Amino acid sequence: MIREKQPQRGPMIIDLTGPEGNAFVLLGYAKRLAKQLGLNGIDAVNIQNEMKKGDYENLVETFDKHFGEIVILER
Repeated sequence: MIREKQPQRGPMIIDLTGPEGNAFVLLGYAKRLAKQLGLNGIDAVNIQNEMKKGDYENLVETFDKHFGEIVILER
């Protein structure tokens, strides 16, 4: 059976152990989510710069700090 794509209900879920957990993918999600939330370009760039200031754990923690209410990160 083929059905039409169903809209995702609830928070977005990102599996950090899969391809979505790649740092570059997370940076892309941050850019897209910032735009969807109506943040201006400067705020989006500042979030991305903050994510890039440290190691991978810093990137994930910063992502969670800014988008944790709408995105669930799984390990």
